[in-house]
Amino acid sequence: MQNVKTIEKLLKDELSATETYQDALEKFKVTGGQFMSNSIMPIFKSHKAAAASLEALIVKMGGLPPKGSGAWGSWAKLVLDGASLLGKQSTIKVLLEGEKNGKGDYEDALKDTTLPAEVRTLIETKLLPAQHDHIRSLDRVLDATPA
Repeated sequence: MQNVKTIEKLLKDELSATETYQDALEKFKVTGGQFMSNSIMPIFKSHKAAAASLEALIVKMGGLPPKGSGAWGSWAKLVLDGASLLGKQSTIKVLLEGEKNGKGDYEDALKDTTLPAEVRTLIETKLLPAQHDHIRSLDRVLDATPA
């Protein structure tokens, strides 16, 4: 059951990321940030796919996937809303920090020696490499965004 709890935490992270990116995309549409929207849309889609994969694993293991991100998602939305007031660069920095936190959570999960092989493989081959890609992408967007 501990393994399901670990996957549930990772799923909540992915749900939070999905909610946060969706919010950022909506804000960029309002502010005319087409470059930003185009840059983060693939990351948003990646998080949605990751959430679906984790949900499927939880069900397969006999668990009930959480439907929302919980308190972490509310906190992330609050931080993003504040950053949005400061501009596009601040918004990207918040997204980047979220990606780094997600990377750390995946790395922590891999330290669990009881993690089933299927979960470990998903994290090692898809989810963690995606986090690295997201971080690189956001670093490039940040470099291209005027202060």
